[in-house]
Amino acid sequence: MLKDITLGQYFPGTTVVHRLDPRTKIVMVALYIAALFTANTPGGYALMAVFLGVSIAVSRIRLKAMLKGMKPLIFIVVLTSLLNLFYGTGEPIFTFWIFKITAQGIRRAIYMVLRIVMLVMGTFMLTYTTSPIMLTYGLELLMNPLKKIKVPVHELAMMMSMALRLIPTLIEETDKIMSAQKARGAQFDTGNLIEKAKAMLPILIPLFLSSFRRADELATAMEARCYHGGEGRTRLNVLTMQTRDYLTLALGILLIAAVTVLRRFGL
Repeated sequence: MLKDITLGQYFPGTTVVHRLDPRTKIVMVALYIAALFTANTPGGYALMAVFLGVSIAVSRIRLKAMLKGMKPLIFIVVLTSLLNLFYGTGEPIFTFWIFKITAQGIRRAIYMVLRIVMLVMGTFMLTYTTSPIMLTYGLELLMNPLKKIKVPVHELAMMMSMALRLIPTLIEETDKIMSAQKARGAQFDTGNLIEKAKAMLPILIPLFLSSFRRADELATAMEARCYHGGEGRTRLNVLTMQTRDYLTLALGILLIAAVTVLRRFGL
């Protein structure tokens, strides 16, 4: 299950999506999320699904990788759909004990599942097609106005991207520790909830120690390279918005407008 978590991974490529300015992709993800939460009609969700499908196809990210990243969220998706299914309002279609299924509940459950799945996949597109360095640079440039109120923009962007990048590393480290503990006879899937929680201690302690050691090594490496924060730093490659970036942002605005129109007319 841990190996199925792909958040934070980067798949190098030369597609149009990969070549987009990181600022464009960050803003597009924000516009995509806004459009997704605006949609509440079949036409709106169909449009969002088509937009996501085209984006995945253009980026040449394998659908298998997307679905693999969704596996750890299956429980959340199922639980959310059941809550919306059994607690809907309106005339019940089927009733069992304290539970009732209504047409509105079924519609809400389907919409909620689609919203969660498309939200996660859309977010994956950002990390799958943007390297951690470019993601840091894009975040820093977008937050530049905050420097006027003394916000450490560079440090915040650096911490966010490093935390995102270290997710796959920590997952791999956890998997190695669990394999080593299982080889010594440890069992993590047996017993009640309290026993399972106790069985996690032999994993958490080595994982914390490994995380602190990795953080110390990273800090030492940054100091050895004379890193002193963002003041006075220059870039070899300066980001500049291209025509494709403006067209992509215009497409994002049109997407929100189209979803709003579909919602207004109930299509």
